Amino acid sequence: MHRHEISAIAHSGHPIAAPLHDDSVQALLDRALPHDEATLLDLGCGSGTWMMRAQHARPGLRAVGVDNNADGITAARRAAADAGLADRTEFHAQDATEFTSPHLYDVVVSVGATHAFGGLLPTLRAAGSHLSPGGSVLVGEGFWEREPGQAVLDAGFAADEYADLATTVDRVVADGWIPVHGHVSTLQEWDDYEWSWTGDLSRWALDHPEHPDAGQALDAAAAHRNAWLHGYRGTLGFVTLLLRRTP
Repeated sequence: MHRHEISAIAHSGHPIAAPLHDDSVQALLDRALPHDEATLLDLGCGSGTWMMRAQHARPGLRAVGVDNNADGITAARRAAADAGLADRTEFHAQDATEFTSPHLYDVVVSVGATHAFGGLLPTLRAAGSHLSPGGSVLVGEGFWEREPGQAVLDAGFAADEYADLATTVDRVVADGWIPVHGHVSTLQEWDDYEWSWTGDLSRWALDHPEHPDAGQALDAAAAHRNAWLHGYRGTLGFVTLLLRRTP
């Protein structure tokens, strides 16, 4: 079972593919978007949820999404068409690191996709290359709420994979960005996300016992749940930053 298939099933019941509640997503978008006629680019858009959430409240907003998961892009195009947004939405099934465009955008989004660029700062540099003067980047990244112990490392993380929140923000500022807003995901947001991730994948496997991948899906859900509950719960944090360039 491909990781994209596991991810699609695991995220099917959560409003966003990150530990954020609906109201947190809406508050971030309200602060990020300067006006109804804005343009938005999502690098690593997944199913296009951020884009479509932004468009529902802004009838003039045009959005472009890029993701290397072709099946996910197909589903996103279908969802945009069903929502009546196809004429204002454009999707590209390709590696976000290789995306080029003749246009610049008022807002560039990359939440939970920094791994595709090799980390937070490379993601910001890529996002900045697509940003209009005076525009904003909305980026989501992990950080250590506390020093990771052996259980976290055993769950597959490296101690230097993230920094603490203050160091994370300091690095962003040193790279030429000014935070104008931010949201630190709460433990409740994390728990809701993880229960949804593991529960939806488990439910799919139990509802499709005849599927050849059902056993693998159950194993993946169990491994993820174990890593979360016995490893990184309360240690791995998530921050979504709204950034503008230093003058």
